[in-house]
Amino acid sequence: MKSPEIDLLSDLCAARLAEPRSVLGPHVSDGVRTVTVFVPDAARVAALTDAARVELVPVDGTDGVFRGPVDGTYHLEATSPDGSVWQFEDPYRFPPVLSDFDRHLIGEGTHQQLWRVLGAHPVTHAGTAGVHFAVWAPQAQRVSVVGPFNGWDGRRHPMQRVGALWEIFLPGLSAGTVYKYEIIGADGTLLPPKADPVGFGSEHPPGNASVVRALPAYDWADAAWMDARARRDLRSEPVSIYEVHLGSWRRSAQGRAISYSEAAETLVQYAADMGFTHIELMPLHEHPFDGSWGYQPVGLYAPTVRHGPPEGLRALVDAAHGAGLGVILDWVPGHFPTDDHGLGRFDGTPLYEHADPREGFHPDWNTYIYNYGQREVAGHLAANARYWLQEYHFDGLRVDAVASMLYRDYSRAEGEWIPNRDGGRENYEAMAFLRAVTDMAQTTYPGSITVAEESTAFPGVTAPVDQGGLGFGFKWNMGWMHDTLSYLSLPPEHRAEHHHRMTFGLTYAFSEAFVLPISHDEVVHGKGSMLARVPGEGAARFAGLRAYYGFMWGHPGKKLLFMGQEFAQAAEWDHEAELDWGALERPLHEGVQRLVRDLNGIYRDLPALHAQDCDAAGFQWIEADDTARSVYAWIRRGGGGEAVVVCNFSDRAHGAYRLGLPQPGRWRVALSTDAVAYGGEGRDTGGTIEATDAPHQGQPASALLDLPPSATLILVPPGTD
Repeated sequence: MKSPEIDLLSDLCAARLAEPRSVLGPHVSDGVRTVTVFVPDAARVAALTDAARVELVPVDGTDGVFRGPVDGTYHLEATSPDGSVWQFEDPYRFPPVLSDFDRHLIGEGTHQQLWRVLGAHPVTHAGTAGVHFAVWAPQAQRVSVVGPFNGWDGRRHPMQRVGALWEIFLPGLSAGTVYKYEIIGADGTLLPPKADPVGFGSEHPPGNASVVRALPAYDWADAAWMDARARRDLRSEPVSIYEVHLGSWRRSAQGRAISYSEAAETLVQYAADMGFTHIELMPLHEHPFDGSWGYQPVGLYAPTVRHGPPEGLRALVDAAHGAGLGVILDWVPGHFPTDDHGLGRFDGTPLYEHADPREGFHPDWNTYIYNYGQREVAGHLAANARYWLQEYHFDGLRVDAVASMLYRDYSRAEGEWIPNRDGGRENYEAMAFLRAVTDMAQTTYPGSITVAEESTAFPGVTAPVDQGGLGFGFKWNMGWMHDTLSYLSLPPEHRAEHHHRMTFGLTYAFSEAFVLPISHDEVVHGKGSMLARVPGEGAARFAGLRAYYGFMWGHPGKKLLFMGQEFAQAAEWDHEAELDWGALERPLHEGVQRLVRDLNGIYRDLPALHAQDCDAAGFQWIEADDTARSVYAWIRRGGGGEAVVVCNFSDRAHGAYRLGLPQPGRWRVALSTDAVAYGGEGRDTGGTIEATDAPHQGQPASALLDLPPSATLILVPPGTD
């Protein structure tokens, strides 16, 4: 009969052993300390101590197992059959690193700094430098770290099972080491090698192995910014967001994507000069396919290497804060790709995703859906949100595809989804997860914001968690965007019958705290550019776009504009090429850029335009029903002041147009999108408008003004600087 040890040694040699420490490393029996090592293909192995050299003896019936009595600290020396010699440390002589408390918190899904214990960390352990690896794979039969350092051979460095976790300390490795996890799944099948779910780095695509990255302390210079941020209430402040795809904003002369460090200079300076308050970076999590724009991430904890090392990203955020800019990260906790090296069936079971495809597979995107009801999965994602806010000082997270998370029947036909416990379509587990994240962001990182991309009428997205809401700071107003862009695309002569598309958004504008988004999604997949949406030719097309931007900046709600739209790029966005910066050599494009800069300025400087963006008390219609002339006018109030916005979306001027105003006196045209400086004709009524005590349109005063075609005017009352 074979001894239990022979069975263990057989499993070790066959790479099936889940607890290699039960055999390998030093063990004491009957007062004798014996060291067992496994070095496949070695002809001889010796243990070297300060006092002696001990030749270890091959164990009969094994291929590569050597054993011998060794006292004290030792190193190993192996000799190959061809006579080459190498020395190394025995990983199995080092004590475990993971604490019982860490394991407990991970199992609860409550470890607030999960990235500090899982993943790959360069450390000095028991006086020796190396890398500690730890991964969650509860149903795996065996997990090994593999890489160039061991010939990608899963036999050489099997990890030790510690409950649902696996760990190993590999001495001699350092930052820059390429690695993956080789896993034998729950059914005994060898899985495709997996990237590290909590890895901090990755190879350049098409390589997809993880890379050991240190996460050292960073000497932040943004203390004043962070302190001021904690006291801010962005709902009553100007928020104008510049959405950026870092890979195509700028390119080098050789076509290389801009680096984080380069963006810390050029992008930050540009966004600040343009008057934006925030930069929103499209997903920077590591992703295998450029064409996904980052929305199919494999490495949620790894800033993509496409733009350089992680310290460059910290420098980018730090520089933005120094320039008075916040930085928002586009975050993707809703789904993940099916790439073999990713999270799918990570330990041979549906670990991160639901087992049933009616819950765990997204038919639109061919991706897996996270199982938010699995506490370790929810903990993994919540810790990731905390990671970006803490380690990179991001000022907020824009959460992608929230609607797909909230509804179990999202994009599914009858019979293709599983109801919740009450028979409904709401995903209770996802709701609980989102509430936990938004509450964490608000309470732990004061002044940070969360923004939901949520395209339905789900109630309370931006309501506080303690009032039953989801707790987001803001929600993208997708309905406003669709309605107004569809109106803008109509020829002026057909706009009268669709007049309500520009007013309908005000029926619900204060039901949530909204961001008005003209995002990347509106300038791809054949939709054309913003400029291309506007009917007409030449200057008339630019005039229409300028009028729309004036409408947008005068409308209640925070602002978001995707890169390139601030200077009316003519072509649809191409993620493989930089923006058409050469367009700025043409006056009409430069005029739109100048307008957006000035819109940001007046939005910032006039509290009436921002202080009550999210409050119905900050808005009053003057004219919402002038369908024949396609004119809209309203009052904005806030910070003790007022402003009036009037838009003419027809292609005809309206002379002597009587406009109701809230008080008499000399009103000033603070901004006209028809100004010569913006590429218009300068028909701005001379810069002032005299209002008299002649009630009109429900207002106590009124004035006659000449409304230019395709133009928006912003008027400020007497006494306003």
